[in-house]
Amino acid sequence: MQTDRPSTHPPRPPRPRAPTLLYARPGIVVTAERFSVGRNSWPIADITQLRTARGPHDRLAVRAVAVSAALIASVGLLLGFTGGLQRLTAGAYVTLGAVGLLPLLLVLAGDRWRPPAHELWGRVRGTEVLLFTSDDERQFGQVTRALRRAREGALRGGRAEPPGAGPWRPTR
Repeated sequence: MQTDRPSTHPPRPPRPRAPTLLYARPGIVVTAERFSVGRNSWPIADITQLRTARGPHDRLAVRAVAVSAALIASVGLLLGFTGGLQRLTAGAYVTLGAVGLLPLLLVLAGDRWRPPAHELWGRVRGTEVLLFTSDDERQFGQVTRALRRAREGALRGGRAEPPGAGPWRPTR
């Protein structure tokens, strides 16, 4: 058998490593190299200064509070200018006080039924970007943790563990 003849096939290039998948749901993928949400995608190495925040309150709830507060204030002003406040009974004052709490109750109910969204912000090449937003607190936590793990891996230079994280062995 002759072993020194050239091979008919060129040597194969090494297979590229599949990226380490940290989180994957429809529309959201976090790997060790990229963070993708919908049509947006950012390299992990470019994402810095991650922070979380809460989004704005629901617009319908804000409008309901503003309208109710304006109506209550206008009724109070109208009663004050017409002299009607001096003719009110104690029960009417208690009713006015209870109605005055209506905007506060609307705020509490609006935040309970339609809470503000969770937002994940970060800097990408020096620009602050809204990376991800979700109403689901569990999903938001999972995506945030996956992105932080990917960032830690990028800071370690792609190593799976930090230097010296292996078992300790004495020098001999």
